[in-house]
Amino acid sequence: MASTSSDDDMPLARANGKLSASKISAAADRKMDQNASKARPGPPGLSIRNGPVVDEDAMDVDSSSNGAPKRKSRVSIGQAVNYKDQSDSEDNAPMAKRQKPNRKQVDSDSDDEPIARKKTNGAKLPPSIKETEKDESSDDDRPLGVKFAQKKADIEKAAAKEARAIKAADAKAKKPAPKKAIKDESDDEPLAKPKKRQSNGVSSAAKKTNGVKKEVDSDSDAPIAKKKTAAKGKATVNAKKVAVKSEKEESKDNSAAEDEEEEYRWWDAPKKEDDSIKWTTLEHNGVLFPPEYERLPKSVKLYYDGKAVNLDVRAEEVATFFGSMLHSTQNVENPVFQKNFFNDFKDILKETGGARDQDGKPVDIKDFKKLDFTKIFEHYKGISEAKKARPAAEKKAEKAEKDKFEAPYMYCKWDGRKEKVGNFRVEPPGLFRGRGEHPKTGTVKKRVMPEQVTINIGKDAKVPEPPAGHKWKAVQHDNKATWLAMWQENVNGNYKYVMLAANSTVKGQADFKKFEKARELKKHIARIRADYTKELKSEVMADRQRATAMYLIDKFALRAGNEKDTENEAETVGCCSLKYEHVSLVEPNKVIFDFLGKDSIRFYNEFIVDRQVFKNLKMFKKPPKEDGDDIFDRLTTSQLNKHLSSYMTGLTAKVFRTYNASWTMSQLLQKLPVNNITVAEKIKLYNDCNREVAILCNHKRSVGASHEATMEKLLDRIKGLKYQKWRYKMMMLDLDPKLKKKKGAAFFELDEDLTQEWIEEHQKFLVTEQQSKIQKKFEKDNEKRLAEGESKLPDKELKERLQVAKELEAKFKKENKTKKVEAEGKGATIEKFEGLIEKQDERVRNLELQVADREGNKEVALGTSKINYIDPRLTVVFAKKFNVPIEKFFSKTLRDKFNWAIQSVGDDPTWEF
Repeated sequence: MASTSSDDDMPLARANGKLSASKISAAADRKMDQNASKARPGPPGLSIRNGPVVDEDAMDVDSSSNGAPKRKSRVSIGQAVNYKDQSDSEDNAPMAKRQKPNRKQVDSDSDDEPIARKKTNGAKLPPSIKETEKDESSDDDRPLGVKFAQKKADIEKAAAKEARAIKAADAKAKKPAPKKAIKDESDDEPLAKPKKRQSNGVSSAAKKTNGVKKEVDSDSDAPIAKKKTAAKGKATVNAKKVAVKSEKEESKDNSAAEDEEEEYRWWDAPKKEDDSIKWTTLEHNGVLFPPEYERLPKSVKLYYDGKAVNLDVRAEEVATFFGSMLHSTQNVENPVFQKNFFNDFKDILKETGGARDQDGKPVDIKDFKKLDFTKIFEHYKGISEAKKARPAAEKKAEKAEKDKFEAPYMYCKWDGRKEKVGNFRVEPPGLFRGRGEHPKTGTVKKRVMPEQVTINIGKDAKVPEPPAGHKWKAVQHDNKATWLAMWQENVNGNYKYVMLAANSTVKGQADFKKFEKARELKKHIARIRADYTKELKSEVMADRQRATAMYLIDKFALRAGNEKDTENEAETVGCCSLKYEHVSLVEPNKVIFDFLGKDSIRFYNEFIVDRQVFKNLKMFKKPPKEDGDDIFDRLTTSQLNKHLSSYMTGLTAKVFRTYNASWTMSQLLQKLPVNNITVAEKIKLYNDCNREVAILCNHKRSVGASHEATMEKLLDRIKGLKYQKWRYKMMMLDLDPKLKKKKGAAFFELDEDLTQEWIEEHQKFLVTEQQSKIQKKFEKDNEKRLAEGESKLPDKELKERLQVAKELEAKFKKENKTKKVEAEGKGATIEKFEGLIEKQDERVRNLELQVADREGNKEVALGTSKINYIDPRLTVVFAKKFNVPIEKFFSKTLRDKFNWAIQSVGDDPTWEF
């Protein structure tokens, strides 16, 4: 995979003509149009998510052999040499200079990966809040028309308009104001000096905090005599205020000393001069290692060819890794998982003296299929079930003991502040699973020892003690690093870091900077798009490839992609690393992508593109290129990001992705019809917008195995509410039979979906549920009595309590027979039951919204975009503006993580991305 800038050292494939020509002639450009269909091209920027194209003959390249776009399937990706060398025999080509590939390893989070902003699924704007039917799937067969293309264009136009407005504002701010020297009769100095402009181009009279202007008092227009008097009066008032303030601050400091967990509002604190210094003092207690392995009972053995075998403790532990997870069939039945485990298991056996039978004779374990882990699995299953069956008091006591043991590791002192540590536990040994079809799945993850761990801590802090008999690999004092401990795992050779928790100051500041940088991109996005549109026709192949990649990243959310060691990592690709077989072209301007993206999730999509982009891709796939060859052979991710940084300091592809997601969400939220609707309907609308952004970012997931069961339960709950609503109506008739004539017979009829068979099944469920609640309450009361030293309640008490369920069962039987329902409850009135019916209607409506929401989300992961790509302040502003509790959008964990957003936006609903 090595490559240099010398033609002599150029990879063989490229030397043989696999590298695209460095310069494009006008004739070659025109030739790409010769085979074009006369059919009118569709509007560019459209995504068609309706499965593989049927008309395969229309493709100039057929790579749709993977069948239906099922997310969990895997495409066959060619094992080819990485052709990222920029050298070429055409030295006279107008290339600035040959570019070397960047071999730097990229973090798995792909911080340098770019994204698009335009919607790729062709979904409509969030459906009307008055609709309760299920949302259409993102993979429906609905054709995408010009209307959707216009919607996408509108969002882009809004971005361009915003960029022009910002540019104009900046230009106006930079323009020097005319100087006026107004002299006082008694003073030769100018009365008013020109105001000093702030760094953001806003005068001192209007300072900004998170984009919200705060007016500052100004008396520049007052006569000088009044100014002095006002200043004197102000000084007196200010002196009093300072005195009062100092007293308040002193009391506040005292309370802070008592409560060291007082909130640190870093977003209001002055910015540090040296941002690279992360901390001045750092204290922590190291990491928590997993407990030592406990040997299996003598009665529990691994069996080979029907015979029990004895193993060394280390080999036995590895055997339990596999045996304890037999329930995870998607792993243990995976041939790659089995192969990798068995290879490592045999290596451990060699190191530990092998296996022996009950007579002490050696057993040669060489066939995986003869291994039987059943006894091991049953042993651990029994332990698990016994733990679950323990009394609640015992579980509670164990948790309290565990929390007490872990408490010293949960927090650290960061610049004197108490900060929560994220992952202080060292991962226990086991079997590596990986994501997708990782080639190393099943490999043994070895136990991490203290001798592998490096500690990062303050110079003056006490270094935590390693476990007895061990020592740390190293201790360092790097105040530019944000990790507390680090080690290297054995499977992929990756480094693992102990970091602060998501709600910590450091993590919050990182999030804030990320989203602020994305907001800054608003100033440059119009120019970036104009430039790459122009370069789509560049004579220089490297420039044309870069412009085409930027188009795809911008419009269709393709990730940039990074170079990988395909022998050790899953064969995932992105835009810059696309191979010949990943792209199929259908005249006149349809492009079909089919490849494994991040986390081995299959990216299958059909796009209608600009005709020039189609021509370019056709050129990049020009023979003699074939399967395994790079499409963008003169472009790397590092080169793309370097180009992006020329527009804006620190701009990378992932910043681009964050901007696109947040800007799209902002535009969608602004257009929502949220007047005169319920909170549940507002939440549904918000989730619809979030879904569109998630689809834009290709945050797809396979439909969960429990989805259908969950939906069935929700629909049953809706039926149950409708049944109870009908019972309330019948109770109204019991109180006043004349209501049937007043309200009409139709009002008292059963819903069509409530059959007598379903009603009887539902009644049985209600009786069983009542019995279960009584049983649990009885057990809980007994546990409480035992904890307080009292005797248990007699069984007679339980029978008396269960009588309520029997009475309910008898009532249902009578109702089924007489078709009448007697009014229940004290003080039963018509008005009371009408109120209960209204509540049931509201509950039904809310559940129907949940059904539509869940159906729409079954193949879309909303969390990733909401947590990582959508500026949380957009959600906070939406919640505050429309009086929706923030808890409806952010869990407790997310509220802690995004506390800076919740607090910094405050009560101002005018904040904009």
